[in-house]
Amino acid sequence: MRMLFRSSCKLFNTSRVSGYSTEALLSSSSSFSELQHQIIACNGDPSVPVTPILNHWVQNGGTLTHNHLQHLIARLSQSRRYSHALQLSEWMSESSKYNLTPGDIAKHLNLISRVHGLERTESFLRGIPAELIGFKINAALLKCYADHKSLEKAEAIMKKIKEIHPVGSPVCYNMMLKLYAQLGKYDKLDNLMREMMEKDICNGATYTIRLNAYVAAADIEGMEKLLMKMEIDPLATVDWYIYATAANGYLKVGKVEKALSALKKSEQLAVGREKKLAYESIQTIYASLGNRDEVYRIWTKCKSLNKFHNKGYLCMLNSLVKLGDIVGAEKILEEWESNYKVFDSRIPNLMIRTYCKLGMLDKAEAYIKRLLDSDKQLHASTWDNLADHYCLDNDMEKAVQAMKNVLSAKLQNWRPNPSVLAASIEYLKEKGDLESVLQILKFYSEGGYLSVATYDKLVSYVHGEIPDAKAIDLIRVENQLQEDTEVLDKDTNDV
Repeated sequence: MRMLFRSSCKLFNTSRVSGYSTEALLSSSSSFSELQHQIIACNGDPSVPVTPILNHWVQNGGTLTHNHLQHLIARLSQSRRYSHALQLSEWMSESSKYNLTPGDIAKHLNLISRVHGLERTESFLRGIPAELIGFKINAALLKCYADHKSLEKAEAIMKKIKEIHPVGSPVCYNMMLKLYAQLGKYDKLDNLMREMMEKDICNGATYTIRLNAYVAAADIEGMEKLLMKMEIDPLATVDWYIYATAANGYLKVGKVEKALSALKKSEQLAVGREKKLAYESIQTIYASLGNRDEVYRIWTKCKSLNKFHNKGYLCMLNSLVKLGDIVGAEKILEEWESNYKVFDSRIPNLMIRTYCKLGMLDKAEAYIKRLLDSDKQLHASTWDNLADHYCLDNDMEKAVQAMKNVLSAKLQNWRPNPSVLAASIEYLKEKGDLESVLQILKFYSEGGYLSVATYDKLVSYVHGEIPDAKAIDLIRVENQLQEDTEVLDKDTNDV
């Protein structure tokens, strides 16, 4: 990747703002919607590049303004397609046509953090001239450290922000509050919140973060005191989400009646565009309470919104599975199948996983066959889950076949099951089918699911060159490394 900061051209025009308007987008090119559709609607597999679409568009005379690119990057980020968003950001930075704003650089920093981790983020940061690092870039760096739960580095950059950029905005403070809450540092959280109150910079998000922290700590007394304060504070946002959060807190400590009361308040406050999300959240909590009647009542309200959403059906199926209402779940599945416009593999995957968990492998197999006969592509986790249950039943022939099906499955947001991989390796090795096991290992290695070192060790093991080892032990080391370096993707607001 070329360096983002080009010495041969001006980095950005400081007189510009980093935002963009809908009017600007519409006035620049009416055909932009065609390009946007190609980018947004393409396969979300991060291994499939999207920059060729941009290159083809430009080469054929298409218009692509700075605002267009900012809009596409924002849309992809909102859809959690961070790898594709980073590709577009890199493409923009490598073109001499665009003058990058501080907001562009801050966004690029956050995308590197999400896709490649902190080491690459800090390497990129070292390439930014010190005189160009202002509040937005420092705030973006704070977000990177907070996302990765790097407490000491987050505190150090927060200290710098307070010294160099006296803040009247709560955004950086709220990031630190959330980090303290996630790490269980409640004393530090309360100290920072007191500081915010003294500076009079608390906002609705500040109170929400503290409320969630009380729920996480099962501190119902603290939660109730804060709720009472929020109900009389004009700065606090008391909406459906606040009472749904309180309901979860009551549920956590077994206060069912109070949870039900909070859910009623939450439902009453669900208005406008928020209704769909609110109803789905409330429905999920009723399922956790084991209240089947209320789950179905809320489902009726969801459908009355006259909007068909795959996510709504997924939420309802999850609720019914949680209740153990498999017959009801199958009816909802049938309703979805007769109405959906876009196939969502998460929905059949949920049912197949449920069938497997309940030992209903015949139903899982029959459903999979029906899906394949209608040319539907299943997610890799579906085959992984099926293979896992075949392993438990000691039916390794079927387990290996399910494993092989992963090779042509949908892989987005998939992490392999190490136990299934190890069992398949052992079975194929014992059977003498080295060609199949090497094919599977090559697929895992090329897909980035195994490091080169672990791949080499497993190949040596398959060839009998490491006689005292076991496949699961070699894979377990790899799996632990992945867990130690995994970026936990939390719902924090983009800077």
